[in-house]
Amino acid sequence: MFWQSSLTHHWRRLRGSDRFAECLRVLLALGGVIVYCLLGKHSGAMVSAMLGVIACALAETEDHWRSRFGTLLITLICFAGVAFAIEGLLPYPVAFALALPWMTFALVMLGAISARYATIAGGTLILAVYTMIGADQPQGPPMHLWAKLLPLLSGAAWYGVLSLLWSMLSPQLAVRHALARVFDALADYLDGKAALFTPVHGIDRDAMLLSFAMQNERVVEALNDTRIVLIDRIGMRRPRGATAARLQLYFKAQDIHERISSSHHPYAALAETFYHSDVLFRCEHMLRLEADQCRRHADALRLRVVPTNGVDLQAAQKDLHASIDALRHDTPPPAELLLGSLEALLRNITAIQALLEDETPPMTYLEGEDITLQNPGPQSLREAWERIAIELTPHSSRFRHALRLAIALMVGYGILHLVHLRHGYWILLTTLLVCQPSYGATRMRMLQRVLGTVIGVVIGWATLRLLPATPWQLLLIVLSGVVFFAARLRRYATATAAITLFVVLCFNQAGNGYDVMCPRLLDTLIGAAIAALSIYLILPDWQGRQLDQVLANTLRNDARYLQQIMAQYIQGKRDDLAYRIARREAHNADAALSGMLANMLREPGRQRRGNEDLLRFLTIAHTMLGHISALGAHRQAIGSAPARGTITLAGNLVVTKLEHLADALAASTPASQTDNGSGQGVTLHVDSLEDEAARLVLGQLALILAHRDRLATVVHDIRTG
Repeated sequence: MFWQSSLTHHWRRLRGSDRFAECLRVLLALGGVIVYCLLGKHSGAMVSAMLGVIACALAETEDHWRSRFGTLLITLICFAGVAFAIEGLLPYPVAFALALPWMTFALVMLGAISARYATIAGGTLILAVYTMIGADQPQGPPMHLWAKLLPLLSGAAWYGVLSLLWSMLSPQLAVRHALARVFDALADYLDGKAALFTPVHGIDRDAMLLSFAMQNERVVEALNDTRIVLIDRIGMRRPRGATAARLQLYFKAQDIHERISSSHHPYAALAETFYHSDVLFRCEHMLRLEADQCRRHADALRLRVVPTNGVDLQAAQKDLHASIDALRHDTPPPAELLLGSLEALLRNITAIQALLEDETPPMTYLEGEDITLQNPGPQSLREAWERIAIELTPHSSRFRHALRLAIALMVGYGILHLVHLRHGYWILLTTLLVCQPSYGATRMRMLQRVLGTVIGVVIGWATLRLLPATPWQLLLIVLSGVVFFAARLRRYATATAAITLFVVLCFNQAGNGYDVMCPRLLDTLIGAAIAALSIYLILPDWQGRQLDQVLANTLRNDARYLQQIMAQYIQGKRDDLAYRIARREAHNADAALSGMLANMLREPGRQRRGNEDLLRFLTIAHTMLGHISALGAHRQAIGSAPARGTITLAGNLVVTKLEHLADALAASTPASQTDNGSGQGVTLHVDSLEDEAARLVLGQLALILAHRDRLATVVHDIRTG
């Protein structure tokens, strides 16, 4: 039956979603709390226990079960310490007002150690506010402090144990989902690359290049997340079994990313020259087929099946070969430089196809010694403290955010005491969740939070009117909690509406849900306003203030990447740790520039610095990184000694000129004051070299140098514009 087949398909897609496991854990945890409280007649503890579940789920990290056990202990210790401190200080408003900002500042700075501790710190702050909300409710007979906090901490522990057991039963789940996100991002990146080959007059190729550069940020983020997950699984052991296979797949994804990033010749020039040929259409067609193959890889990883190979890829490759051969027999044939670029492009596309179809032999670094990944976590307590100490300066974005959030929460606490608002601690929760490190992110989160709260209140009112029976409300409590976790990373307004419905229904179990609707909406507006004012008035983190350093860092990392590549044209190709670090840092810097510009575009107009020039800088810088990546994709030892000497001199010149421009940006001096030498020598001997690889290298170096000079011009325009 058709409907059965469709239902099976949707079920498989749902089961393969990267949110499915977390949502199912939340469903079991919240359902378990309700069942236990109803059967044990502990209905008064139900709301606190469910809030504990949510706080622990928000502090969850994608660790292996061995690491997750330690992380869970740290999380529960932090939860217990903060909860006891909150309960102990709440009766003393002045002392609490002084302790709250210090606690907030310390927890935010704890995130400087690693992303794992940043997640734990965020969950701890949320649990702190949940403790305040619980203490603000009407109390029954006097209870011991431990008895008050037991439901909240028990709910957190219950979810933590459930998550730990889940991790033990599915140790590779997080790795598979992380790799699936990588291949999905690569697929979109391939589609962006394919669009650049469209030989059509009148299209805005600069806008396409900008979009392509922006897409790189998502790929880099997915690769970084996967690396952290793999490091946690591998540890100090030699990978084997499923982990070794996932590691090899990660290295293949890195190689594919480098090859997609590669740029062999200006796209506009290719489109103009081959406008009447079908060669660029065939390049575009093959890249889109490879994008579909990446998506099949992603689906196979999620569904734990063997990926299917596209039957059209082989035929498309043969057609592309034939198209390039036909160009060689044209009268007159295109310039040798253009034909060489097309053939290098064909080799690159063919290599991507081979990687996707598993036609390559096992990677040598899996058999050799250098299979290590750079561990981003601290290796000792001293290093952890040093990471925090480095951030203890007003120049640090984390320090400014920590100070800003601490002051904002203290102001919110003061307002709720001055006005004596009922359920006033929701002001602090809204401020905590809305206040983000950047102005653009804060503004977006504020709008989503307010919209979601309004929708949630309306749905909550309708639910109480239409479904007054308790069993239906308990079911909706669980479902709204699940929807919150399903949507919180991608659809925050939907997540806010779900958690607002959750709150309304929870409070209806202990009192009257109608009574919390107006306070919830009012407190959200007040908390959002505090967050918006704090990001604007307290050490605002305007992106333009760090612009020169970000631009300099981009060029400096490009220079290091190029230096690593040039050494391998002399010594031979080797994907060792030093090379992979240089490649990753170059792409990280490119992604950081993309993210900074995206944030800057959301800032007030007077805080922006030359938007159009900065977008040009990003486009040119990413294209230049593409030419560097092309050199990385075609690495091989050059046999001719004269050719090796020529490319060594040329490579050193280009690296030096990139570093000079980076130094000029960092020092805020004109590029002309630190520039020296001429780049014309790079192109003088391209045609005289007989070694094809050396000609490719010199051609790419000439393009890199031309883009470097364009960047210097853009920097001048930014400073004088």
